[in-house]
Amino acid sequence: MTEKQRATAEDIVQSFQNAFSQNVSETRIERHTTGIKKIEFVHIWMRINRSVFKDAVKHLFQFEEYPHFAVSSGYDNDDSIELIYHFSIYYGSRDKELSINFVVSLPKSDPTLETITDLIPGALISEQEKQEMLGVRIKNIPKDKRVFINDDFPKDVYPWRRDETGPQKYVKNLHEVKQ
Repeated sequence: MTEKQRATAEDIVQSFQNAFSQNVSETRIERHTTGIKKIEFVHIWMRINRSVFKDAVKHLFQFEEYPHFAVSSGYDNDDSIELIYHFSIYYGSRDKELSINFVVSLPKSDPTLETITDLIPGALISEQEKQEMLGVRIKNIPKDKRVFINDDFPKDVYPWRRDETGPQKYVKNLHEVKQ
């Protein structure tokens, strides 16, 4: 899109709602100003059903030829794993950049998600991290090997999990005092 064709945050949310209807929920736009020049930062949040997640990422490309992938984050949320994919469009354009965040919930009984590395190769390291740290299975990931955890670390133990697959049984409390 050219400078004049840039979509507003509201246009982007509406576009996703039109394209994915009930598979997009909990949309919100956050605006924050900072500095003496009162520069506004805009963050768009959307909960995306995993069945349309990859299509939603593809949908970003209609707003910018190369949407910027920053990182994915994630956490253990009791019976599910929440992943947040953080993107920017209009990246590098002063006062024009929009942050777009997709929240995807994966049930612990089937924590799988399709890779986006065929669309955005730079997502590989983040997807590898989510596999190792949260036990998410990324389908069709091009490089399926450990990067962050040593190979001798127990399989099926995930450092960021708070359930029985977490590291609790391997953690030693150094502050405990034997009496």
